[in-house]
Amino acid sequence: MYKHILVPTDGSKLSDKCVRQAINMARALRAKITAVHVVSNYQPVLDQDEGFMPVIPALMKNYDDRTAAYARRLLRPVKAAAGKAGVECDTVVSTGDLPYEMIIKQARKSRCDVVMMASHGRSGIKALLLGSETAKVLAHSKIPVLVVR
Repeated sequence: MYKHILVPTDGSKLSDKCVRQAINMARALRAKITAVHVVSNYQPVLDQDEGFMPVIPALMKNYDDRTAAYARRLLRPVKAAAGKAGVECDTVVSTGDLPYEMIIKQARKSRCDVVMMASHGRSGIKALLLGSETAKVLAHSKIPVLVVR
């Protein structure tokens, strides 16, 4: 059965539910988990008249520092909960503009044999406008994806 579960998390209630279920499944299977949070790259500001404003290194560093700190705050309780349950857990902060690609890339890098992730259940216009990272992972992943709702 599964030996290494990748669990993407965004800190939402549904994502937290998925994390709990992944920990329970890992404990039952004697598997380990890798929890990942994907952070977007810094995007320069678009000015109406001049196009893109130049990248300001201080703003970029501030963005990188703040998003990394936020990601660590999201991942810390995952590692603690896994440890409390006796499940080995690695945590990873991944940076990229397409979260589904970063999730699949991390699954390969960590040699996971399943991705377990939440689906927010959007439909209609919300699904069209917001997209679904879960649906994209389902469509492109070469390993099984377990969706939690």
